Amino acid sequence: MSASDTAAPRRWAAVAPAWPVLRRALYLTHRWLGIAGCLLFVIWFLSGLVMMFVGYPALTQAERLTGLAPLRTDQVRVNPAAVWRELPDAVRARPPRRMTLEMMATATPEGDAFQPVWRVVDAKGRAHAWSAVNGRALGPVDATAATRIGQAFSRSPGARVVETLDRDQWTVPQGLDALRPLHRVEVGDAAGTMLYISAVTGEVVRDTTRHERFWNWLGSVPHWLYFTPLRADPPLWRTVVLWVSGAGIASAVSGMVIGLMRVRLRQRFKNGSCSPYRGWMRWHHLTGLMGGLLVCTWVASGWLSMDPNRWFQRTGSDEAAQLRWQGPFTPDLSALGPPPLPDARELQLLSFDGRLLMQWRDAAGHRQVVDARTGTAFALSDEDLTAAARRFMPDATPPALQWLDREDAHWYSHHGTRVLPVWRVRFTDAALTWLHVDPANGQILGVSQAQARWRRWLFNAPHSLDFPWLIQRRPLWEVVTGLLLAAGSIVAISGMVIGWRRLRHPSRRRSGAQDAKGADGAKGTKGTKGTKGAKGTKGAKGAKGA
Repeated sequence: MSASDTAAPRRWAAVAPAWPVLRRALYLTHRWLGIAGCLLFVIWFLSGLVMMFVGYPALTQAERLTGLAPLRTDQVRVNPAAVWRELPDAVRARPPRRMTLEMMATATPEGDAFQPVWRVVDAKGRAHAWSAVNGRALGPVDATAATRIGQAFSRSPGARVVETLDRDQWTVPQGLDALRPLHRVEVGDAAGTMLYISAVTGEVVRDTTRHERFWNWLGSVPHWLYFTPLRADPPLWRTVVLWVSGAGIASAVSGMVIGLMRVRLRQRFKNGSCSPYRGWMRWHHLTGLMGGLLVCTWVASGWLSMDPNRWFQRTGSDEAAQLRWQGPFTPDLSALGPPPLPDARELQLLSFDGRLLMQWRDAAGHRQVVDARTGTAFALSDEDLTAAARRFMPDATPPALQWLDREDAHWYSHHGTRVLPVWRVRFTDAALTWLHVDPANGQILGVSQAQARWRRWLFNAPHSLDFPWLIQRRPLWEVVTGLLLAAGSIVAISGMVIGWRRLRHPSRRRSGAQDAKGADGAKGTKGTKGTKGAKGTKGAKGAKGA
């Protein structure tokens, strides 16, 4: 016998004395984490099914533009450069995240019921608003003004403010922090619509319907643990989700290991089955074998979504690179003529290579982008894009440009909200940086590095089944995802029933689990009898029962 032939038995002989203890620890880990976590698994799977069809409430671009009144540029008396100078020098050193002109309803209309306003979200994420008629800063917006804004936005004269709050269940995301407090407006329509209006800027920032609120209590809220007191503290919420999903991983993995240990495909148990169990235990064992990998990957990918240890964070800071791309922002408009779109609802000021651009949008979301100084339509040439990319990363080799006119594995959406077509700019730096650029206005829509693309395959792909061949074939994605969620639910529900029985009768043997004679069931399989030198641990009699 060669040395390699005897190495494995020797290693097993060293481990064998500790195996009963390790096996019992494995069973106890799965049992008690399963009892604590199976209800949570059921909630996760069933809520995931709801989330396939009803998302978390948000004010879509289409809803926002439809609610705005048509722009009246003839009423604009204040140059945007004047309101831009109202911000501190340190803030004006960088282009704003957003600067727009919109119409806002007035609380006590004098002549016209609307006035144009300049809205700014500065580089630090703080929100500001000024009247474009007299240059006065708006806000705080009181309940009376919010009522008038809500009535105009919803076209419902019965809309009224019912509460002013910092946050509630539908406004917990941190993206709304700069706009708090919020006025909650009850529209009074058949859909039970609620609007949320910022007391800082007077803009409508969120809407919900009765349908969305009901289904989200069964969907996003339990799935993400999005309960208001917990989500209001982001570090605490993140920690809780990491630990809860981490315990779920331990429960799922230990269950998979036990399931494989207890299955017999050749030498069947006395009942003729590959499983030693009956009833719910049998359901749990067999469905766990078939769906255990699915459960493991789902909970593990959910854990990765919280970016443990900050593994997927972008390296370095791209603020300076963004500034080089956009150039200085100088929103000086000597005159503002009529909108080029007949039903324009919004004007957004943008900067590309120091050129001021005006992007107009109408109620249907159609865009027209023009150079603010020449009035000509903006066109992003290959040369302009290459020059901007070199400014963005001067020390890198010239990037590769890729034109995307359809979604692919890294630029896609479940609901068709991705801008298309786009330019993909691929650098060969150490982080393998990619940019996605809107050809209509030259703005960077997204920056991704290699670790972010790894997250896409480690989280999005296994968690949401975001495989290109699947999500581009609807309703196949819904069918496959629904079936897998149903399979995972069966595993979790059977485990929940078993756990409930264990808690009700802690000293009673589980029906169908032939474990009275050791954890291997059916009189105990004699350790690893075929492995010579270890003599086989006889079924670990001390580790009684699963």
